[in-house]
Amino acid sequence: MLIVAAPLLFLYNYVGQNGIGSSVVMLIICGALVNGPYALITTAVSADLGTHKSLRGNSKALSTVTAIIDGTGSIGAALGPLLAGLISPTGWNNVFYMLISADVLACVFLSRLVYKEIQAWRGCVNRNGGTPSWKEHLT
Repeated sequence: MLIVAAPLLFLYNYVGQNGIGSSVVMLIICGALVNGPYALITTAVSADLGTHKSLRGNSKALSTVTAIIDGTGSIGAALGPLLAGLISPTGWNNVFYMLISADVLACVFLSRLVYKEIQAWRGCVNRNGGTPSWKEHLT
């Protein structure tokens, strides 16, 4: 979703100026593509932490960790409009470039996690997080 969002944000910068209808459609699409991963990440991380052995049975610790994850996302949601307000006097094109840059950075930061998840899904990662040796493939 984030990979598709970057070019659509670039397109929205130009197509959104054509009228209110195109602007609304592009805004809905771009918003879904940007907010979707945020919702998935916060939910998935909370669910993964809920199954971690150190938090098992401790609902207070789990709720604290979940609140920290949501709070971190809220910091990003607060910094975005602040940066947009600071950058907008230099032109709205720069605001869109800032949004595209943030989207690309999110993709870069998540790429390692995505790679690990794909490897685990394919069954190529052992329990310790590394790639299995040739002996482990035989067993």
